[in-house]
Amino acid sequence: MKTKYLQINPADNVAVAIENLSAGENIVVNGIQVTLKEDIPVGHKFALNDLAEGENIIKYGYPIGHATTAKKQGEWMNETNIKTNLAGLLDYSYNPQQVSLDIPQKDLTFKGYRRKSGEVGIRNEIWIIPTVGCVNGIIAQLADSLRKETEGKGVDAIVAYPHNYGCSQLGDDHENTRKILRDMVLHPNAGAVLVVGLGCENNQPMLSENSWEIMIKTGFHSSLHRKLATNMKKA
Repeated sequence: MKTKYLQINPADNVAVAIENLSAGENIVVNGIQVTLKEDIPVGHKFALNDLAEGENIIKYGYPIGHATTAKKQGEWMNETNIKTNLAGLLDYSYNPQQVSLDIPQKDLTFKGYRRKSGEVGIRNEIWIIPTVGCVNGIIAQLADSLRKETEGKGVDAIVAYPHNYGCSQLGDDHENTRKILRDMVLHPNAGAVLVVGLGCENNQPMLSENSWEIMIKTGFHSSLHRKLATNMKKA
């Protein structure tokens, strides 16, 4: 049977809908039947038991806030009826303790794309990333051209990511730009990445002689590799 909800920890008094749920649906959680009192959007919480006003909302096995009003089992729990327990300035000491969550193994899976690095993406996209804002127009043209040429076959999307940085940045400001772009290049949701530079910017990637080849990550059919490489050479 397809799972429609996720109770992250057995101690939780809320569960999370992993698809849109309708009022009147009956869901069994740990042997207890819960009838939903209202529609629950995907990604949102619903009460697994009646909650008194001020009672803690338990998620991940720990309080994430408290109910601002009394709520019935099966009702939608969201920002309108949950408030943080934090208030003012608190003095506290941190004394971590090992706690066994004892969560049963359910062998849950999801559809994704395993990369050679071992990371897993949930999308399979081609990303075109500029080193400097001066080539934003070029990368938009490249993305549009590649979409038309390939009709997007075999990928979820072909996306250009323009930004206004990389030209005359210095110090920590420059390094922050490099970190963000570096992380985007290595992101597992991108099956292939094309990095485009102007040549005179401070934000120069450290590349080999065949830089245009190594900036394309593996993961797509070789014909797409050739199309990306050809377009980059033209640019």
